[in-house]
Amino acid sequence: MALLFIPLYIKFLGIEAYGLIGLFMTMQALFMLLDMGLGATVNREMARLSVLPDKAQEMRDLVRSLEVIYWCIAVLIGIAVMILSSFIAGYWVRPKQLSPEVIRQAILIMGLAIAFQWPVSFYSGGLMGLQRQVLLNAVNTVVATFRWCGAALVLWLVSPTIYAFFFWQILVSLLHVLMTSLFLWRSLPATGKRSAFQGRIIFGVWRFAAGMSGITVLATILTQLDKIILSKMLSLEMFGYYTLAGVVATALYRLVGPVFSAVYPRMTQLASLGDQEELKRLYHRSCQFVAVLILPVSAVLVFFSHEILTIWTQNPVTAKNTHWLVSVLIIGTALNGLMHLPSALQLAFGWTKLGLYTNLVSVMILVPLIIVMTNLYGALGAAGVWVLLNCGYILIAAQIMYKRLLPAEKWRWYVQDITLPLAAAFLAAGAGKIFLCHAVLTQPMMLLSLVLISSFTLAMTVLAAPMIRSWLFNQLNGMRV
Repeated sequence: MALLFIPLYIKFLGIEAYGLIGLFMTMQALFMLLDMGLGATVNREMARLSVLPDKAQEMRDLVRSLEVIYWCIAVLIGIAVMILSSFIAGYWVRPKQLSPEVIRQAILIMGLAIAFQWPVSFYSGGLMGLQRQVLLNAVNTVVATFRWCGAALVLWLVSPTIYAFFFWQILVSLLHVLMTSLFLWRSLPATGKRSAFQGRIIFGVWRFAAGMSGITVLATILTQLDKIILSKMLSLEMFGYYTLAGVVATALYRLVGPVFSAVYPRMTQLASLGDQEELKRLYHRSCQFVAVLILPVSAVLVFFSHEILTIWTQNPVTAKNTHWLVSVLIIGTALNGLMHLPSALQLAFGWTKLGLYTNLVSVMILVPLIIVMTNLYGALGAAGVWVLLNCGYILIAAQIMYKRLLPAEKWRWYVQDITLPLAAAFLAAGAGKIFLCHAVLTQPMMLLSLVLISSFTLAMTVLAAPMIRSWLFNQLNGMRV
């Protein structure tokens, strides 16, 4: 939904106003610095306590205790955005058409939308820890339809202004937080007692929460610093193009996120029970499944970013200014997606130090590099640093992880879970690019060609992933019988 309606938002609002939407998404990500690891903590603790006896009341008290803290932070976030609105409008962004007053008022409205949306990650974490992913996905599907389709309708039928867009975000964010809150509390086991704030419970989980907080802070710096720098250095129009490229690249997380959400709580349960064999099987199946999901999409986007953007946006200027950014950012995001399951394995064992130290070293090295590369090469330079960062995660951080967790599985992960699917996907998509490189096609024919190349790329990637290939063949054999 978020991707589908972007061309309409740009059409109704213009690229500068869409740059404000990019600023809105960046601010949401930056305020996750204040999460302090609470979202990941409630996820892990719900999964861990759910397989232990007589922990129902502790689960309810834990949710109540963390919920109180989360809502207090949400209020502070809303106030902070409102206080900073004049500074951001007057001294940070660089508009050509929008006035500072329009931007200031839009940011004021943003503050309320961010404050209402922020606690959703907490309630979602609790539902995922209880393995209510199907329920959560149903809620998110409904909310996404209202948020993005509804915004397009509001801009079309009510008012084509950035104010209308953000007022609609407030309403949808309020709906989202109410729904996730209601369903989390109804999913908790009943005890007959009222849940209460318990300081001892907070003290009991502080170590894991502190580690997750450090990881979150540093990861947010690493993933958002390019946007912060570019929002200052580029015109609002060019920042809008970079935002568009970033939205396309981060759409990959829509594929890997549900797998992480489903697998992480189960990994936590298996780690708590000490079932190493089942944990290994789950880990490799999940890693290969993630590779099959994201690598074919990534390869096609890397090789055909210009064609896809042209068909999607129907705007040659937008495609010209965005396609190289999309190709580079997609590579980095695909590599990052492949590391999600190793990260889940670390968190399942409550091991946060590796992620914390890895991100700390990355910030120390790459923050200056981002600044230098942005100064030298602009947006494309910042995108290149994102690729370098994620290569380091796979080549260095993963090596350290396997010395402690599942050491005998390291090369199986590198070869079967990563290298074989990656090579198959990029060779297949690259062959498609060579085949079409000199062809002059109409848009319908190009779209048909992209569908065929994408299908071929997906098929080759599935065949290169041993566990997914075996599962698929078993399913096909079962259908024959």
